[in-house]
Amino acid sequence: MYVKDVKDYKCSSIYSISHYSLKRALSENVKLDVIKGTASKFTRSESDDSSSVTFSNSGSTPNGSPLGSETEEEANDEELAKVPLQAPPRRKGRTMSPMINKKLGNDPMELSGGQSANSTITSVNSISSLLKEKLQLSIPQALRSSKKRQNADYRLRAFVGILFLCVVFLVGFAHFYYTQHVLQRAYFDKFSFNKNKRVMRVYSSTGTEVIAARLGEGIPAETGVFPCLSHHQKQDSVCMEWLQQARLYLAHTKHTDMHCYHVTWQSLNPHYNPKDCFDWSQKRGHWYGGGQVQNMPYPLERGRLDLSPFITGDITKHPFGNVLKRYFLNSKGATVLVDPETPLYVSINANKSNNFCMQAKYDAFAYINHLTPLPQLNYTICATDNMKNLHSSMAEKSLWDGLKPDELNAVHSLLSEPVWQISPTSEAAVYNYTDNVIALGFLRQGHVLLSEEWQPSPGDFVLDEERFPSMEETINIIHRRGFRIVFSIQPFISTESINFRDAVANRLLISERGSDPRIPALARYKQSNSVGVLDITNNKTLPWLQSKLERLIMKYHVDSFYLDLGTAQDMPHYYKCEQPLTNPDHYKTIFTKSILGSVPVMGVSGAISRPRPPVFVSLPPFSSSWKAIKTVIPTVLTYGMIGYPFIMPGAVGGDVALPMSDNNPDNDFEVNLPDKELYIRWLQLSTFLPVIRFTHLPSKYSDESVLEIAKTLTTLRQKTVTPLLKKYAKEILDTGLPIIRPLWMLDPADPACHVVVDEFSVGEELIVAPVLYSGSRQREVYLPAGVWKDGIDGSLRKGSRWIHNYRVAEDKVAYFVKMPDNTRF
Repeated sequence: MYVKDVKDYKCSSIYSISHYSLKRALSENVKLDVIKGTASKFTRSESDDSSSVTFSNSGSTPNGSPLGSETEEEANDEELAKVPLQAPPRRKGRTMSPMINKKLGNDPMELSGGQSANSTITSVNSISSLLKEKLQLSIPQALRSSKKRQNADYRLRAFVGILFLCVVFLVGFAHFYYTQHVLQRAYFDKFSFNKNKRVMRVYSSTGTEVIAARLGEGIPAETGVFPCLSHHQKQDSVCMEWLQQARLYLAHTKHTDMHCYHVTWQSLNPHYNPKDCFDWSQKRGHWYGGGQVQNMPYPLERGRLDLSPFITGDITKHPFGNVLKRYFLNSKGATVLVDPETPLYVSINANKSNNFCMQAKYDAFAYINHLTPLPQLNYTICATDNMKNLHSSMAEKSLWDGLKPDELNAVHSLLSEPVWQISPTSEAAVYNYTDNVIALGFLRQGHVLLSEEWQPSPGDFVLDEERFPSMEETINIIHRRGFRIVFSIQPFISTESINFRDAVANRLLISERGSDPRIPALARYKQSNSVGVLDITNNKTLPWLQSKLERLIMKYHVDSFYLDLGTAQDMPHYYKCEQPLTNPDHYKTIFTKSILGSVPVMGVSGAISRPRPPVFVSLPPFSSSWKAIKTVIPTVLTYGMIGYPFIMPGAVGGDVALPMSDNNPDNDFEVNLPDKELYIRWLQLSTFLPVIRFTHLPSKYSDESVLEIAKTLTTLRQKTVTPLLKKYAKEILDTGLPIIRPLWMLDPADPACHVVVDEFSVGEELIVAPVLYSGSRQREVYLPAGVWKDGIDGSLRKGSRWIHNYRVAEDKVAYFVKMPDNTRF
């Protein structure tokens, strides 16, 4: 019974081993025939007469027991060697261990059926051999697995190392970027400044960059920047100092709808002049303002100008024209306003750059009076989202404050009546000119403006009695005809004037710097090669001049004066006033304010600050050419935008100094008339401007069509234009906005309106598009948003679009009247 149980258990063990070998072979992709051959080695040998069990493919026993054969094992090894893959491990026969038998309650001796103890030893050796072979096969696999794990570990470590380096780099970059970000954002809202690179940026409320500038140009890159010492600090300002170069103050003020940033540079080195450059590339928007520049670019970034002092001059000889203001506006919603005490130099796109640069620099003429030991650059940047709203907030308000009723009437008279500019070579010429005006029948009388030739010499302040023997009576006749008389005066005293000796004796003239103060500084003025200049800062000068002008008013009943102040370039080079001037243009401001308080003034020839109404500021003289007429509109738009709403354009056809003929006074100017077509197109343009000024009468042309066109335009001005001019004149006394406006003031969000240079609007109700090219009978017209009525054919046209090849006959001018928004076709 026991033997039978043991046999069954051994058979079960053999079956388990064989089954395990098959699974192992399959898992290691051993060929099926090899697996079968190997598995067949395991046999069970059972005999009726014998109780012994034999295991094939078992390990050999030391005593050569028939349990296994060495020859069979070698054959088996050879057969396994034929397998192309890894050979499966050889399985050793298993025997029941004595412990197992003991647990089963079997006696080994009984199980052997009287067999000797060698059977037990053989079984134990077989199991030991099997375990030994499995260990021998598993150790190389463990080594190979260990190598694979090591390779995987190396790859993992390399990956972790690279990842660690990336993390370190990213952390370092983030720290650097954050440091730079903090440097740029640590000062004010919507304002960034990198003190190491000295790059300033200003942003709108939506985060759009509106200003980009490089500050402190010329400071060596290696110069360190440090916080200012305590005694250099200012309240509510950030102070930084570049050692032995310059000190920078930054401040911020918040208004209702805009941010303003104040920048002040103080030079610390006699060889360093503070300089900031703004990026004026196209992506930064368009720029306007400043004043008239050579070739009058519009917008300003289209021009080019080398670094020059920001002072007035003759535009044909100097960088700037007769009217300036240190105010610049950007289409993205930013302004730059420079302090009037800054010794300002300006450049536009110099050296093939896209930069607008401002520099503070003293020199020997423009900025000779040093208000500080070393130059300072001081300006303010204001920004908001809407350029029109920003400009409106920056405009001077309450122009009506202190305005008298007669002064308001003077404004209205200039808007509604022509100015007749006459070069008075003789009394008969003046008389006949006014007679011809009345003969026209359709033009109102207006103002007779006599240029400085009414004096024998500049500075006499009396009429030339040889040429005007009975001028008092002539002026009375002119008054009875309904004209007003205006005399041009100037602060220049010719060395040939009867007043020169008196002015020198009383030290009323500007002296020469570095010389005896009793010696006047001399300059040139128009046709006079040697003139002195009245020192208006001298307390004795104004009463002296006032007495001269009052005598003119009393004797000739002069209605008002026109101040021909010249330009800064007309000042003596080494000028010295009793009280120092900020710059030579400062003289015009003081002179105008002084005269306005004593005698009536109609207009001035130039300015750097807005004169009080009813004073109109003249445009510079224009030559009689097609090139000149193209610069009228951008000049008018610029002057209005920088704070001069009351402007007086030049004469129709151009400002040409053409003397009358003494032999034929009735035929004055006729031989030098402007081109007929140019005159007509100029008259069409001037019809819509605040003041229409004539030198050449339309009746002087032999072609009757000129006179007919003039009649039609006069009717158009009186019925349509003049009411609008008066309406907006009243409005601008409160708002400070100009009467003549660029198209972007009607629609600041329309990019096309930013660059239209040959159109303008009267207020917000009428758009004018004159023809400015010789022989042209058509042009391109752009209309802002809204519905517009065509002034030529009465048709309605939708805005926000171009009208291509718009037909304009010689006797027509293109203009469009704004209709209500609910107008339908």
